Amino acid sequence: MASQVFYRKWRSQTLTELVGQPHVTQTLLNALKNGNVSHAYLFCGPRGTGKTSTARILAKAVNCLTNNGRGEPCNTCEMCLAVTEDRAMDVIEIDAASNRGIDDIRDLREKVNYAPSQARRKVYIIDEFHMLSKDASNALLKTLEEPPPHVIFVLATTEAHKVLPTILSRCQHFDFHRLSRADMVVKLTQVCAAEKINIELQSLNLIARSSTGSMRDAYNLLEQLYSYYGADINFSQLQSMLGITGDWRAKEIVKHIISNNITGGMSTLNSVNSDGLDLHQFNRELVEYLRGLLLVKTGAAESVDLTVEDLAELKELADKAALPQILTAVKLFGQIELGNKDNSTLPLELALVECYLAHENKTVPAEKAENTVQQPVRTVPKTASPPPRPPEVRTNPVVKTETAAKPVTAAKSENIIRSEPVSVSEPKIGLTPIAPVAKEIPQPTPTLASETERIKLNWKQILDEAPPNVKRTAALSWLRGGRPVSVEGEILTLAFGFEIHKTNAEKPDNMRVIEKLFVDYLGHNCKVVCVLDNKKDHLVNLAKKMGAQVTSVEEK
Repeated sequence: MASQVFYRKWRSQTLTELVGQPHVTQTLLNALKNGNVSHAYLFCGPRGTGKTSTARILAKAVNCLTNNGRGEPCNTCEMCLAVTEDRAMDVIEIDAASNRGIDDIRDLREKVNYAPSQARRKVYIIDEFHMLSKDASNALLKTLEEPPPHVIFVLATTEAHKVLPTILSRCQHFDFHRLSRADMVVKLTQVCAAEKINIELQSLNLIARSSTGSMRDAYNLLEQLYSYYGADINFSQLQSMLGITGDWRAKEIVKHIISNNITGGMSTLNSVNSDGLDLHQFNRELVEYLRGLLLVKTGAAESVDLTVEDLAELKELADKAALPQILTAVKLFGQIELGNKDNSTLPLELALVECYLAHENKTVPAEKAENTVQQPVRTVPKTASPPPRPPEVRTNPVVKTETAAKPVTAAKSENIIRSEPVSVSEPKIGLTPIAPVAKEIPQPTPTLASETERIKLNWKQILDEAPPNVKRTAALSWLRGGRPVSVEGEILTLAFGFEIHKTNAEKPDNMRVIEKLFVDYLGHNCKVVCVLDNKKDHLVNLAKKMGAQVTSVEEK
């Protein structure tokens, strides 16, 4: 007999042998015992989880000559052996990816009506059912709903969301789950014992983890190791086969990220590249270790699949790290896409630098901002006023009253206040009113921290450096006809000189683009309000409503 690959040789032959799907096997066993087998089943789930194997077991069970279709297949009668050896004429497997047209389904509908030649019931197994065209699926609807009594349909798919709802409603739906590592290790241990393969439990765990819940992938990897290294397989050979670079480098990078050591991180990355290691695999290991650090930091250490020593080291590292710092690193390194041809460390280096900058921006700017705010308050009293003299301050109201009583504009009144003390005979009395004025001067002065002033100063740059998706829209053209007036909370007011610019900017499609532009620039939610300029300053109108009077107008 010709040799078979592992995943076919060790395919489950009974429902009880099926790995990791108890909710499916128990339901089908009860249906077989009670004689309530449905006319159509839909098996959904990831690859390698046992969908086709279950369909073949069901085909044997309903046609078993020993059990008369009322339980597990015996796997010894003629019908069970025929299905196992792929020579049963009444068990038809169809690949929907290759036979997806309406003509293929019409041919199937004609053959469905023929009675089985040997078996008790004909079983049609349609794999990758979601690949059928819409017309072909609709053509099968009536047959699937009311097939002849001697026919059972088993539809298998990895993408149930692509199956028509009308098909779903005509089938019993079973979801196959990814296999757990524990179940996979148990099955692999049985296979290794039967094949006389000497392999460590640590290696079997790594095979199960690399297979991501697919039993077929695990069989293929085990067979590949067996073919290359023979019956004796050690952990280092498995690491070499998988292209694993070495956990210590990934750990070292993570330590540099947590300690914010940009120099050490760059050196380690370049040493990885110099040694010719696989950067794809190295980045996967790095992200996996960061994920373990995130789980430990959030209190889910039991979910981390590591040795006791490695877990203790991870917990010690988690105590030194902040949760936002770990989250930033996971996001940055997790979204890296290394090109197949480009083996450059640049994407990894950029992610490392961004981690460093993100940590610096959360610590240094806060201290600088505090010093910037407090500095004017500390320096102005020292330069603008002498040490306090209570007797002289009490004799000063006359000077303030005379200055405030003069009917002059605001611009001139400031000059008078500053020049009037020169004519006073006692310079000490003239110096005292300057102190309160000097304290009030920094408050109304606009700074770059003000969102209104910042957006006014950078208005041209905002428009010129808009993202490409904004530049391709008409919204930016209409926006150039306006100017920023104020930012009050989440309200950004824009003034337009012409009605047509304002009207087009307020259109819903254009307004969404404009608001998105300023949300990205300001860093918070922003609602844009458009007003018509008409050569009038809306701030002047607002001041007049509050009781102010215009004393002079400066022509621009």
